[in-house]
Parts: sequence; structure tokens; C-alpha cells
Amino acid sequence: MTIIFRNYKHKIDQNLIIRIKNYCKKRGNSFLLSNNIKLAIKLSLDGVYIPSFNKDKRHLSYSFKKNFIILGSAHNVYEIKTKELQNVKMIFLSSIFKKNKNYLGFYKFKLLSLLTKKLIIALGGISNNNLKKLNLISCHGFAGITFFKQKRPQKKGPFY
Repeated sequence: MTIIFRNYKHKIDQNLIIRIKNYCKKRGNSFLLSNNIKLAIKLSLDGVYIPSFNKDKRHLSYSFKKNFIILGSAHNVYEIKTKELQNVKMIFLSSIFKKNKNYLGFYKFKLLSLLTKKLIIALGGISNNNLKKLNLISCHGFAGITFFKQKRPQKKGPFY
């Protein structure tokens, strides 16, 4: 599992980041920092997440440790191509199910995901009810806050 720390409004507390990093390391989780590549490198984190609004490519001249992960997010063709130029490993493409300002819907999501060779992670409105629909599109995985907050179904029987 990968944990991404997103904090765009407040000054980042490096001690908090180090505590979260150590917590994730003990549990075998990867820990990525959002939108601050220099700090992620300085604190020797597992990687960085570049949001869709970040078009900067300066990080391409930085030196990274061997397994440093760069992820990005996109909502349209232009942003997908920008993330490819930023050399991200995977692209969070949204929103597949959640009807917000970035709503793509199922078919547009599928078409956009075919425009890149990068691994695609589905994002936006994923729930237990629509989880099986992800098998119909070419995505490498899914992410979401709401999905992990929702109540899990009760176990039925010894092998559920």
C-alpha cells in the first residue's frame, strides 16, 4: 500500500513527515509526499506525487535514489501528456464515477487511459457497488479516500 501526504495550505512540518515515514516503514507501506520533490529527496522518502496543476519539469535534472517513485494525476489529454513529460511512473486519472468538476465518466476514462503507455490508477467515487466495473477498463489499480472510509460488508462463514 502507498500513502500520499497532501498538504497544500499549510507549512509542512518536517518532524511530522519523518514520524509518518517511520510509521509507514514499520508497516511496509510506501510513503510519498505531494508536490514537494526537494523535500521528498531530502527526507529520503519513497517518492513524490505531482498533482495535475503542477506542470514543472525541473525535477528531471535531480538525482534520485534507485527506487524513487514519481506519481502524477491528470484529468484530460493535455495533463496526461504533461505527466508523461514529467516522467511519472503512474497516472491517477479522475474522476471515473464521482460527478464533480473533473468528472470523466466510464467511457471517457477508458478512452483517455488508452492514450498513454503509463500505468493508470482509477480515482473518483469508487465504492463497493462499482468496484467490479474497474475490470472492464485498463487500469493498474484504484485509489480513494471514500472507498477506504466506507463500512465493509460483514463476513459470512469461515472462508469469506
